[in-house]
Order: sequence, then structure tokens, then C-alpha cells
Amino acid sequence: MLDAGKPSRTALGVAIRRATHQLYDAEPRVLDDPIAVPLLRKTYGAKLDEAAGTFNERSSLGMRAWMVSRSRFAEDKLAEAVRRGAEQYVLLGAGLDTFAHRNPHAGVRVFEVDHPATQAWKRWLVAESGLPEVDDVQYVPVDFERQSLAAELEAGGLDGSKPTMFAWLGVVLYLTHPAFRGTLDWISGFPEGSGVVMDYALPRHALPEEELEGRDLLSARVASIGEPFQLFFTPEEMGAELAAFQEIEDVDTNEINARYLANRTDRLSLGGKGGRMVCAWR
Repeated sequence: MLDAGKPSRTALGVAIRRATHQLYDAEPRVLDDPIAVPLLRKTYGAKLDEAAGTFNERSSLGMRAWMVSRSRFAEDKLAEAVRRGAEQYVLLGAGLDTFAHRNPHAGVRVFEVDHPATQAWKRWLVAESGLPEVDDVQYVPVDFERQSLAAELEAGGLDGSKPTMFAWLGVVLYLTHPAFRGTLDWISGFPEGSGVVMDYALPRHALPEEELEGRDLLSARVASIGEPFQLFFTPEEMGAELAAFQEIEDVDTNEINARYLANRTDRLSLGGKGGRMVCAWR
């Protein structure tokens, strides 16, 4: 559980990897994000410089490939949602996401949802870095232990009658099942043309033996900073969770590599079978 009053340390790790992608990986970028480095440079410049020494290590390559591919997948699905009529984009667990600062979709309003401490930190970094505030974004701080996500988003201006795309990246793994189920049930009540995109992880028993040690090390690391893994699904289990949705696209690491990481001149690629991405449509 995230400590009250403390921003998410995993959110910083994700942001550093997105920025490292801009600095050190070959073009074309999987995720072209000109805001990622400026957001961090003034406050976390030393960490960006440190990444130069490890960015080509296998573990660093795989983690960075995952972070930028899942953001690219979500933004591709948002573009599809806009073609289907979506007018709102909700980032659940937004962390240090930069999409609102580079939103190419005129008329699409962005809602960033996160723990109050993490969101205050993100807004402080935006101001500290000299980046301009974005007009068409609504920040919605939510303490999920004490407040209703639906009520806080409604109070923040989200219109439940409009087609809406939800991005739920890097979050599901840290939830309890009741919290996951409650949020998914609420999303499934949005009108036709709405959708949700998220990543999830296979349970330990579904992993190849050669991936068990890596999973255990990562699990121990995130638990040590107070943000333990809690929730895992097989593809069949995820399909059952998404029964209220009409279209489901569930992709594994092989498909992600083929879609976003093929024919690169650097070594950026995904290894292993443990992570998946899914998009479900109303």
C-alpha cells in the first residue's frame, strides 16, 4: 500500500525509463515523448545521467521496452477510441505520465487520477521544470482507501454519458481483487464506444521455470518500497473478468515485440512471457 503523504517511487522509475528511451535508444522511438526529459531534468538529472551506464544491460532493456510499449499501446488505442467517438481520456494511476502535454486529439479532455501525494508531486515537477500548465486536463486526486473514484471523477467534470477511454497502466498488479472488480464494473457502465486498456501479469504458476527467479526478485524489490504486487491473471481469467465488454484484444510479449520492437537497430525488446496488455471495448 502506498504510504500516506508519500509519492509513488515506482512512478518515478517508470518516468526515468521513458526519459531514458528518449536519450539513449535508437530512432524511431517506440514512444516519441519530448516532455519526458524536461519533466525530470532539473530535479532528477543525476538519475538520468546514471542511466547512461546501465541502459544497455539486459534487465534495463527489457523493463524499458515494457514501459514504452505499454504507453504506445494505450495511446494507439486512444486514437482508435477517438475515431469511435470518444471525447474523454482518463488516466487511472497517471503517475508522471506526459500525454496531456502532447495530446494530438483536439476536443479530447484528459483526466489524470492518482493518489493526492503522487499527483501533488507531479504538478510540482511540472512547475519546477518550467513546463506550461495544460488547459484541457483535469487533475483528480483520489485516496482510494477513503474516497470513491466515480464520485471524485464526476465532481471533477467527467461526463458519464460520453464515450470515454480509460488507461490503467502499471496499476492492476498492485490492486486487491475487490478494488479491481469495482473499478471495472464502473467502467463497463460507460456508453458504446468506450474502452479500457491495461497491462497485467501472469501468476507465478503460469510462468516458465526460467522466469521464476526474475519475478521473485522484482516482487521482493517492489515490496521493499511498500508497493507490493497483489493481483495476477491468466488470459482465461482476464477474459472472464471482461465479460461485460464486447471486443477484447489481449496481446502477449511476442505480439508486442512484433508490433513495436521489430527491426530495431538497438537491442530494445521484450523477453519472457510474464506481462500482457489488453484492450476491451463497450
